[in-house]
Amino acid sequence: VDMTPEMIALARKNAVKVGATNVEFRLGEIEHLPIDSASVDVIISNCVINLAPDKAKVFRDAFRVLRPGGRLQVSDIVWTQPVPEEVKNDMEKWAGCIAGALLERDYLSEIAAAGFSDVTSVATEYPGGKGIASASVVAFKPRA
Repeated sequence: VDMTPEMIALARKNAVKVGATNVEFRLGEIEHLPIDSASVDVIISNCVINLAPDKAKVFRDAFRVLRPGGRLQVSDIVWTQPVPEEVKNDMEKWAGCIAGALLERDYLSEIAAAGFSDVTSVATEYPGGKGIASASVVAFKPRA
């Protein structure tokens, strides 16, 4: 799912290039996934949820589309310390994926609040990042 027709076209082109036939690409927003409820086994996201203003909505919709036992696998940017105020309001820092990032514990809390279980994260702080880290997050939709 991507919100730009250009990225959908590029993804389709690349799928043809590598012969991938078990993938599908849809135009949409991560807060309102254009996918039927309980129809997906795995959701993979690479460094995009931090750009969404309403992360709770993103995680609730991810939970909606996953089948029971489905997995959320996310790589994203998080903070390991409180976000400095001057960063929060800097539009360049939003575009650079750090102003909209949450504290790791808040990110994980949002996922759990959406209904996910077994939420884990491994965060690695960037050298000289002053609290900015890359997190690998896994969570599951309960089977029952």
